[in-house]
Amino acid sequence: MDLNAHTKKANQLRSENEKFYKRLKQRPPKNLDELFHDLHDEVFNEIDCLSCANCCKTTSPIFYERDIERAAKALRMKPGDFFEKYLKIDEDRDAVLKQAPCPFLGSDNYCSIYEHRPNACREYPHTDRKKMEQILPLTFKNTIVCPAVLEITERLKKLIK
Repeated sequence: MDLNAHTKKANQLRSENEKFYKRLKQRPPKNLDELFHDLHDEVFNEIDCLSCANCCKTTSPIFYERDIERAAKALRMKPGDFFEKYLKIDEDRDAVLKQAPCPFLGSDNYCSIYEHRPNACREYPHTDRKKMEQILPLTFKNTIVCPAVLEITERLKKLIK
């Protein structure tokens, strides 16, 4: 996966995609979830996340209490010690990683706590969830981070004119 090419393309399409998602938010088609889900499956059959891991390299999931407890237990740590070592409170008052890339991301793009990762990681990039119209601004932001979301968006633009 060529992340530089992705970033360049995503930035070139940024304005167009922002307008597309704003328009979609104002008038979502009745079958929006179905369109996203079908494209999600199609694109993720073609794109291997392990060839990219840009989400893990550049962003942080929100860690909720249950995520902290699960990850801490997997690492045989107390939740407070896990928080102290890996997390901080951001400007939105969310618990997020202190650093990027994620400290659990290996050089092979595998996650060392994969089975115990936060729900936000499990659900990323959120293009297969219900009520997609509720997260269209987030989906637009994810076009910059995730090559799969950018590709889903490009295909979606061809379906919704």
